[in-house]
Amino acid sequence: MQKKKVDLKDLKSDSESEHSHDDGHNHSGQSNNYKAYVPAIISFTMLIIGIALDYFDVEFFKDWIRIVWYGVAYIPVGFPVVKEGWKSITKGDVFTEFFLMSIATIGAFAIGEYPEGVAVMLFYAVGELFQAAAVNRAKGNIKALLDVRPNEALVYRNNDYVSVNPEEVEIGEKVKVRFGEKIPLDGILLSEKGSFNTAALTGESKPDTIAKGEKVFAGSINMDGVIEIQTTKEFKDSSIARILDMVQNATARKSKTELFIRRFARIYTPIVVFLAIGVTFIPYFFVDDYVFRDWLYRALIFLVISCPCALVISIPLGYFGGLGAASKNGILFKGASFLDAITKINILVMDKTGTVTKGVFKIKEIKAIKWEEKELMKYLMAMEEQSTHPIAKAILEYKADGNDFEASEVSEIAGKGLKGNVNGKPVLVGNKALMTANNIEVSKEIDTIVESIVLVAIDNAFAGYVVIADELKEDAKETITALHKVGIKKIMMLSGDKNSITQKVASELNIQEAKGGLLPEDKLNEVGKLKQNPENKIAFIGDGINDAPVLAASDVGIAMGGLGSDVAIETADVIIQTDQPSKVVKAIQIGRSTRKIVWQNIGLAFGVKVIVLILGAGGLATMWEAVFADVGVALLAILNAVRLQKMKW
Repeated sequence: MQKKKVDLKDLKSDSESEHSHDDGHNHSGQSNNYKAYVPAIISFTMLIIGIALDYFDVEFFKDWIRIVWYGVAYIPVGFPVVKEGWKSITKGDVFTEFFLMSIATIGAFAIGEYPEGVAVMLFYAVGELFQAAAVNRAKGNIKALLDVRPNEALVYRNNDYVSVNPEEVEIGEKVKVRFGEKIPLDGILLSEKGSFNTAALTGESKPDTIAKGEKVFAGSINMDGVIEIQTTKEFKDSSIARILDMVQNATARKSKTELFIRRFARIYTPIVVFLAIGVTFIPYFFVDDYVFRDWLYRALIFLVISCPCALVISIPLGYFGGLGAASKNGILFKGASFLDAITKINILVMDKTGTVTKGVFKIKEIKAIKWEEKELMKYLMAMEEQSTHPIAKAILEYKADGNDFEASEVSEIAGKGLKGNVNGKPVLVGNKALMTANNIEVSKEIDTIVESIVLVAIDNAFAGYVVIADELKEDAKETITALHKVGIKKIMMLSGDKNSITQKVASELNIQEAKGGLLPEDKLNEVGKLKQNPENKIAFIGDGINDAPVLAASDVGIAMGGLGSDVAIETADVIIQTDQPSKVVKAIQIGRSTRKIVWQNIGLAFGVKVIVLILGAGGLATMWEAVFADVGVALLAILNAVRLQKMKW
């Protein structure tokens, strides 16, 4: 899969550019600069004065003075809309919201309804300002990522630290980061330790403590004095750049609901224009006391009501709000379509290692026979210092006083373990096959242990064993319980680890079905069997590396990718940045809340519009009701969509 590189300079401008719709509806997304409100304030002031002069029947406010007054009041809010409508027509896109509002308000002037013509355009302009504010607010959580981008890096060059643009830093260079500054590029920590605020990247407010040699990520904030890092990636390939790229692309990937509404608007708008023409002229053939002005007024009301503004802005805004709320919680959806898809999931298939377990071996139990525990461990550690196996690393984390045990003549026996001498005594470290091959009799109790086990023989006698196990993540158990509560009917575990360990972990988590010892293609086959039933909607949670085929094949692929997994970002549909399985439940809840609000807005917009359309065609609604049906419903839908920013899950 080829990945489009993000242009960070373009991204900032893109995020601040105007918010546009495929059907020609544009809603400015500019910042709430006070200048944007000046035209509306001028028109509003003149409209109120004009209505007051009409009400008190002031003598001079008649004829051409009245027309000019309302005409001037109309221009600040009406001219930009008429201009946009004309530009759309010249491009071949006639039936836009600008066209509807222009002919409706100009028509109102033509029949002498000057205040109503100004009022319609004024409320439309005010609605646009509210929409712009709502869009900006919905973008807030995502645009906050832009502020995470560091703008300088102190690089060690020519025996001194010089400030350069992060994009100019090469891999392998040494960078100094002062207290409170952002990490400019991905790298490894050269200092002894560091504390970092990764809230903007992961959604977690708790500082992350990193030791020397561990990874640090661009965009994290240094919370612990002056540190040094060595860069491991160019800025364009850093974690923050990839996240920004994914979020940018997410807003472009529409949901089915969103795409349907856009297609609907392109068909719906010309239909209502022709219906309005019909409302104007057809009654001539059926009504005895036909008055052209009255029926034209009804048609103009019909046009104002019919504007699909509430739908085409509030629905994308709803999905945008969902994407923003998710990113705020450390969950990245690759598109609005996956916000929809995750709500339909009824089967959840998960990997074990790195998903519900930490993927890090730890000593679970030490059993010494005729030896002191610490002495046994010193023999074992002396041998394991010669190995690079992950189990050896776990054993070497054991704290033992002194360093007076030294191994010699250590050799590795393939598939069995290590053989050598420690302080002059022969030592064997490995599995049961190694002990059997050397005629060492071991305890029968080891046959009941399902976890990884390291057996130790010292001086040709069995000395004990160490049980090594992968730890469950802190929120693993509560996640399974919560998944059942949100309606996931079946949870299944598929793991490459040996079956006995897989079954034990599944039992601890109360997962009913589990299979171990599987290769990636085996997992793919298992998911394929589930997909044979069209009613099954499957999500797969994996670590995003060796589970790439299954992530791609599932209806929703969810990666416990963390910040550093490139494969996770490339393959999965949803990325859990904090590696917490409980965030999957939150992702489902956010998706459902988003979908609920979107359908509420659709029902609200259609319901009110249909009622007022009927009233307008029957002469029972004025232009003021039409304004409410258009701008009022749009504002209600927007306020409803903005609720996503305040929700807690």
